[in-house]
Amino acid sequence: MTGKTEISIQGEQFFINGQITYPGVIWQGRRIEGLLLNSRMVQGIFDDLNPETRSLWAYPDTGQWDPDRNSREFIAAMPSWRAHGVLAFTLNLQGGSPYGYSKDQPWINSAIAPDGSLRGDYLGRLRQILDAADGLGMAVIVSLFYFGQEKNLVGETAIIRGVEGAVDWILEQGDRHVLIEINNECNVRYQQPLLMPEGVHTLIARAKSRSRDGRRLLVGTSYGGGVVPQEKEGRESDFLLLHGNHVDAPARIREMVQQTRQAAGYTPKPILFNEDDHFAFDQPDNNFIAALDEYASWGFFDYRMADEGDDDGYQSMPVNWEISSERKREFFELARRIAGN
Repeated sequence: MTGKTEISIQGEQFFINGQITYPGVIWQGRRIEGLLLNSRMVQGIFDDLNPETRSLWAYPDTGQWDPDRNSREFIAAMPSWRAHGVLAFTLNLQGGSPYGYSKDQPWINSAIAPDGSLRGDYLGRLRQILDAADGLGMAVIVSLFYFGQEKNLVGETAIIRGVEGAVDWILEQGDRHVLIEINNECNVRYQQPLLMPEGVHTLIARAKSRSRDGRRLLVGTSYGGGVVPQEKEGRESDFLLLHGNHVDAPARIREMVQQTRQAAGYTPKPILFNEDDHFAFDQPDNNFIAALDEYASWGFFDYRMADEGDDDGYQSMPVNWEISSERKREFFELARRIAGN
């Protein structure tokens, strides 16, 4: 297939189908065109291959977990995200913690098998989501690895095979609306050096080296909350991913973007947050607005917190993918206003 939607980069700006994103939009004096408002929706192809934990994610109405239902409901919700001006979301081949944060991960959720090969059932669900995003004119940040799940891969050979296999599959499918994030938060709790700051730049370069018909994918990686990219990753990346977790002061968000641009080896390229669990969307200053102040894109991370219900969060399984809670509504309403929709 050949995709209808293509994302590209010129300098610090994103373009979709050759047109700058949010053309001409200025919100409260802040330039929005060229940015990529996004949300962390990493569990779109989630499954659990561990029979001892699979029942934890059962739907309350059926008492069963159903990965195909999860993806169908994800796709059904996507038009509402797009209608509010959100042009991209992050999906991870190894998901994210179903509890938002967790120290241990006994569940097994990975499109990448222990030997680095790709699991066909996961790819089938991913294909459906990528097709839906393509039709909506949305970009997808496909993240390959998540700490706690990468431990199930057998050594560096499997990691390299996973990177090459995933990138080659996307290229062979003809998708032009995909950005690659090698791994979620490369400086956090990985066991394989290739996925840590000292090694991940080599995986970025490897992913960039894969091509089909003269076309390659745009690639980067992310660091944990409050941490700016190191020089090697900064030089090699096509775009720079920041996280705002644990960053309680909007002033620090502004400082992070400034420090990223001031880092050794920086050349103009887009800076975007694709994970931040700070909200306060009704306040005159928050992390979302702070990122915009520095001409950086921002991404919403929402999970089901203590004593919240089934409609809350976009990471805690099972997910209600609709704009189904007050916190979700506040984010999407602010995104809609910022995007000029």
